[in-house]
Amino acid sequence: MAPISFKKYWMTFNVGFFVGIIMISFLNHAILENRRHMPKAIRAWKQVKPAEFQRVPDFSHTRHTANTSVTDDLFHKVRVLCWIMTGPNNLETKAIHVKYSWTRHCNVVLFMSSVNNETFPTVGLGTKEGRNQLYWKTIRAFHYVHKHHLDQADWFLKADDDTYVVMDNLRWMLSKYSANQSIYFGKRFKLFVRQGYMSGGAGYVLSKKAVKKFVDGFRTGVCKHTTHVEDVALGQCMEKMGVLPGDSRDTISRETFHPFSPEAHLTYQFSKSDWYWSYSLYPIIEGPQCCSDLAISFHYVDPLVMHMLEYFTYHLRPYGYKYRYQPTLSFNEQEKDTFTQEKHVNPNGSSSVIKK
Repeated sequence: MAPISFKKYWMTFNVGFFVGIIMISFLNHAILENRRHMPKAIRAWKQVKPAEFQRVPDFSHTRHTANTSVTDDLFHKVRVLCWIMTGPNNLETKAIHVKYSWTRHCNVVLFMSSVNNETFPTVGLGTKEGRNQLYWKTIRAFHYVHKHHLDQADWFLKADDDTYVVMDNLRWMLSKYSANQSIYFGKRFKLFVRQGYMSGGAGYVLSKKAVKKFVDGFRTGVCKHTTHVEDVALGQCMEKMGVLPGDSRDTISRETFHPFSPEAHLTYQFSKSDWYWSYSLYPIIEGPQCCSDLAISFHYVDPLVMHMLEYFTYHLRPYGYKYRYQPTLSFNEQEKDTFTQEKHVNPNGSSSVIKK
């Protein structure tokens, strides 16, 4: 084999060098373009302080400026802390879109991760990452909230970083109850726990008293980490501590918490052999009647769809349309543990009484 001449070697080196420079320039350009085309709402909201979110420019998805007296009243009377289950690898792909969409309507918002991130920011819970860590995260998150934020809210919502929540509808549902009740709400499943449990993906909300009992359950040893299946494990602890599952359906029995995306609930046909039929406490309704007009949550929501749902929820209106569903609003002003009683049917067919 003839030896490669120095001249030919030098030419090959130079060609490779310049190709490398061009590729690096292309990658830098792509990164800058990606940042430049970041959703406009995110780019703007990064410059806005949380307390000023109602005054951001028109393209941002906040409450309407007209006729907000009811929602403003709910905002102050039904205080909700939202904590979001996330992880280091999801901050810039999922959690960022939750941060700059629906969580703007929470009274307090916390992003719970395995480690601290002071820039985002996140609360580091000192856990590992992975599905087998979900209940550890949940346990430590509620303990953190109990220690640092208990007096800043009345209700405490847990949601995933791919869950979308309409906070105004959540407050309407909660307005009929008191934070002093031992109760929690969500999409109720009927297996594994005698009184049922709430789907983790659809999100669930605990009253202040329920949070206190959850923490007390671990202090006394009544509740323990028995499984990594977060929603089932939390439901087991709720039952042991006497925290009852509330009925989150609207006044005409349509569901408000949903474990799948809007598209799935509105257009999919779930097979009768699908696990969803055997898990769901209430009958599954497919198509347009699947969901309440005052729906609260959806799961498996694409990150960019978060902003679309904000637009549909807070901006899109058909001119002259009168809403077909207008339930009344009634605040529960009583902050004692004595309430009127309501019959409650358990999954096993027996009935019990819950305070309401």
